[in-house]
Amino acid sequence: MSFYAGERQQKIYSSGASGKRPIVPVDLTQLEEAARKKVPAKAFAYIAGGAGIGQTIQNNRTAFQSYEIIPRMLRDVSVRNTSVELFGDKLPSPLLTSPVGVLEMVHPRADIALAEATSSLGVPMIFSNQASRPMEDCAAKMGDSPRWFQLYWSKSNDLVASLLKRAEASGCSAIAVTLDTTILGWRIRDLDQAYLPFLEGKGIAQYTSDPVFQRLMDEPDDPNAPQLKPKVTLHLLKTVMQMKKNYPGGFWKNLRSDRPLKAVRKFTSIYSRPSIKWEELKFLREHTKLPIVLKGILHPDDAQKALDYGMDGLIVSNHGGRQVDGAVGTFTMLPEIIKVVDDRVPVLLDSGVRSGSDMFKAIALGAKAVCIGRPYAYGLALAGAAGVTEVLSNLMADFELNMALSGCTSIKEITPDTLRKVRY
Repeated sequence: MSFYAGERQQKIYSSGASGKRPIVPVDLTQLEEAARKKVPAKAFAYIAGGAGIGQTIQNNRTAFQSYEIIPRMLRDVSVRNTSVELFGDKLPSPLLTSPVGVLEMVHPRADIALAEATSSLGVPMIFSNQASRPMEDCAAKMGDSPRWFQLYWSKSNDLVASLLKRAEASGCSAIAVTLDTTILGWRIRDLDQAYLPFLEGKGIAQYTSDPVFQRLMDEPDDPNAPQLKPKVTLHLLKTVMQMKKNYPGGFWKNLRSDRPLKAVRKFTSIYSRPSIKWEELKFLREHTKLPIVLKGILHPDDAQKALDYGMDGLIVSNHGGRQVDGAVGTFTMLPEIIKVVDDRVPVLLDSGVRSGSDMFKAIALGAKAVCIGRPYAYGLALAGAAGVTEVLSNLMADFELNMALSGCTSIKEITPDTLRKVRY
């Protein structure tokens, strides 16, 4: 699937001549503000918030300022090719969508709308482990468009194996194992709202649609897991009603059923496993033939360990600044990790990417592709699948034009020589 930035520009300007502006703001700062005004405060806090005082979110952005692009002149850039190949898939641009959970908080069609938007552009969608819709429902909307699956390593290896099997059956090209969220970070904005959407039965569709999880729901909970014992109030009763509404089948079918409550209790009991260690990665290799990509790598020594354990790729990520406050920006660590990996496996960059120039800089320093999260969620909130399509199209166009205006006609020409490190 091809993409041409000029067509994107022409469409916007041509519509403007008829008095129509883009359906979502092109400026990502305005996009975020528009989404903030539209979605419920709890939902926006969950999507936009980070750990602690948000220092890591800031670090992700300022890291890109440490390098500047050096445009070159009088090169024929009339024909451009932004495509890349990744795990057997040819992508129109070095761009994937990061997994964002609980998208039903911002739009009723949630992951389904995202699947439609990404497949219309050929942009790989990484199915969220904390999705609002099962991966099979999304895959059914995507044809042969590429998709990956994000895995949170549950306390149940049987559940992990089942999710891997389903990802293969859903046509996924890779498994992205999230390493940095074995426990939740200290997220002030969520804590101030005293809100965790999973307690309403939201964002657990991959679990409630899984046969192993359904079996686990009837087994005793882990006695060592944190026990939720909220005081009985009118608000708690409303929360229970939400559980019944969000569980498969809908409110009336579940009105007299205890399954929705069991699902939430089981999920909170087993969803994460902080005891996981490097040696256990072999379990994944034994249970899937798909490439395994480790998401959350920030230290070059961890990158080397990933190679030692035979992993197929890395995503340099700090979970969008949602886990450790004051953590290093991902772009800051990219050169060190690229040096260690030495082109043996693909390295992707996640967290903080907000423009085509950010994409250009990441590619120049060795990233195979970048992953984008919050911006497409804001587009989804404002205009559903069409909003996501516009956000992704704008980033792809911005990247292509930055590439051309810097004197490059293809990804292979975007090298470290196109950048200058800032000396303060």
